[in-house]
Amino acid sequence: MAKIYLHVLFLTLTNFLISGVYPSATFTVVNKCEFTVWPGILSNAGIAPLSTTGFALQKGESRIINAPSSWGGRFWGRTRCSEDSTGKFSCLTGDCGSGKIDCAGNGAAPPTTLAEFTLDGDSGMDFYDVSLVDGYNVPMLVVPQGGSGVNCTSTGCITDLNGACPSNLRVTSSDGEDVACKSACLAFGKEEFCCNGAYSTPDACKPSSYSQVFKSACPRAYSYAYDDKTSTFTCAGADYFITFCPSPNASKKSSSEIQNGGSEDNASSLINNTMVYEGASQVSGAPSIYAHFFSSHAIAFPGAFAVAAAVLRLCQFF
Repeated sequence: MAKIYLHVLFLTLTNFLISGVYPSATFTVVNKCEFTVWPGILSNAGIAPLSTTGFALQKGESRIINAPSSWGGRFWGRTRCSEDSTGKFSCLTGDCGSGKIDCAGNGAAPPTTLAEFTLDGDSGMDFYDVSLVDGYNVPMLVVPQGGSGVNCTSTGCITDLNGACPSNLRVTSSDGEDVACKSACLAFGKEEFCCNGAYSTPDACKPSSYSQVFKSACPRAYSYAYDDKTSTFTCAGADYFITFCPSPNASKKSSSEIQNGGSEDNASSLINNTMVYEGASQVSGAPSIYAHFFSSHAIAFPGAFAVAAAVLRLCQFF
């Protein structure tokens, strides 16, 4: 009987490793806003969804989500969400149209701040960015932790752009509050703003006066479709903190207090060198390093299969 159990264990472990369904990175999603945020998650086409596709985070709450190797997708924040008398769930910004807290394969309705990831991409690197191409609704910061690479650093938009949004791009609530800021593409639909049609190449599509408002406020975030050079970041072996409404701190922190953001200047450049974010170390109760179980960043396939082989050899003794 023991031999049967061990053979089952071996087959299960081997399938587990071959299929690639094992944690590659953890995402710690944190809400530092003064209001509830409902994060939404959408996997890229052809990639299985994560364990959740939408949930609520009260002020000060956080949640850890495991992502498998080669996962790709996006995170965003939904605001001003509620259920109607029939139980239908909807949000004023970032709504995914599922009618439920889980987005269940639906994307965000713009304008929405997006954090985009491709894990274990070219040369085994993670690629990530924070994008305002679809507009902006809430401040967002991405901080890699435990990773390496020449371009492995924090990115995001931690400035509140809703109040600074040009009047013809503003989205307001029924009570007159500015709740989001449209992109020029969304607001006007013109090819030169959307980088399509006659403007579908990097040479033809240039930053507009509207995208430059976003870029000036948030230098590391994507401001238009071809804003790659200053807005795409890469890491190997990292976990990621995604923080909504990261708290700016006017007093300078020492570089040792800024985790994985490179230097104090790097962190400051998120907001034009005027303030420094509160980094991952400020998350209450959050561990500084997360263990990877069968992580592709920590264990190469030959080593993993050695474990399976050891189990098989053990079977021979029963």
